[in-house]
Amino acid sequence: MTYLKKALAAAAVTLSVSMPAHAETTLNVHYPMPGFFKDVMDTISKKFMEENPDIKITFANPSATYEEGIQTIMRQAGTAEMPDVTFIGLNRLRMVNERDIPVDLTPFMAKDGNMAEQGFSDNILKLAQVQGKQVGLAFATSNPIMYYNADLVRKVGGNPDQPPKTWDEVIALSSKIKALGDGNEGIDFRWQGDDWMFSALLFGAGGKMLNDDESSVAFNGPEGVKAFELVDRMVKEGGLPVFTKQAGEQAFVAGKVGFAFQTTGALRNTIKNVGDKFDLRTAHIPLIDPVNGKLPTGGNAAVMLTRDAEKQDAAWKFIKFAAGPYGASVVVPGTGYVPNNELAAKSPDYLGNFYKENPLFRAGLEQMPLMQPWYAFPGSNGVKVTQTIVENLSRVVEQSAEPKEALDDAAAEVEGLLPRS
Repeated sequence: MTYLKKALAAAAVTLSVSMPAHAETTLNVHYPMPGFFKDVMDTISKKFMEENPDIKITFANPSATYEEGIQTIMRQAGTAEMPDVTFIGLNRLRMVNERDIPVDLTPFMAKDGNMAEQGFSDNILKLAQVQGKQVGLAFATSNPIMYYNADLVRKVGGNPDQPPKTWDEVIALSSKIKALGDGNEGIDFRWQGDDWMFSALLFGAGGKMLNDDESSVAFNGPEGVKAFELVDRMVKEGGLPVFTKQAGEQAFVAGKVGFAFQTTGALRNTIKNVGDKFDLRTAHIPLIDPVNGKLPTGGNAAVMLTRDAEKQDAAWKFIKFAAGPYGASVVVPGTGYVPNNELAAKSPDYLGNFYKENPLFRAGLEQMPLMQPWYAFPGSNGVKVTQTIVENLSRVVEQSAEPKEALDDAAAEVEGLLPRS
């Protein structure tokens, strides 16, 4: 009997060595903006692998920006280097879909059959749809907010408990803060990198990028003029400096800038970097047209790229987990993005109590009813279109062109980049 037990034990050991307990599927995942997302991705993937021991998550080199990320994916599409899952800026989903790079998630959702019960409402699903195709699941969503230094506002006679509600009020206070001298700047408007903050002004004025059939530019109408003129006023009256993105961030967290306008997604890093240097506050971004104004939805979506059937099942599990209530409960406190899952937003198991305890995060949440999709330009020149808008906006910031001149030049250049019907 003893011999038999030993033999069985030895056989079991041999079996366990020669045959793994489960076949492991490895997913290679790519994401942008590690400054925002590295800790978030590490936390989500660790929890996911604990719950799914048969799936291993590895990360490709992250891309510094959404624009770099999309260019990387376009280069790698169809090659062995292409990741299995990527996270793509919401305004670039159209571009990859036009080249048939993403896998349609509709069949996976149909197989699940209960997306709404998992917190994925129709509105949330629409954020990552292109012409009816479910190109991804929205992972991190944001809107632009106002960050402000309550100490500097107080110093110039403002009331930080009643933040400015109009651009006129912002510019007036910014001018006074700039006049303090000692290296103080009134305002930092994050206009570089992509067209998102221009969208915030354009949509905030009730405007749109292209006409209804997308055959010609519409951003050079009265709303676009107001947007470019406002940036000009920020420079001339509010003292907006020609900051790089990094320099603007550093100056604000050092306590040398009164107002900064950028994504909610930067909130956690800003809180950490400000520490106790000054009294940091957040508020709604003013709208040029308070009645008709809207705000762009920033952020990204989890997108499946692999065509391997076995990997697709694993990729769907990971995408749904990352974009689901657990993922949202990591993304929101870890960054400042607003919740893209209704279960996460409402349930006390996730974020139900978070906003009560963290008032700085409320501005983005309260602006959610104003959010509309970040506009995706048609055709293959989307990145060039964005660069054109940013370059012409920079001419206004640098005061090398008048607002109307820069806007008209941007419109003419973009017209030439649109696909010919």
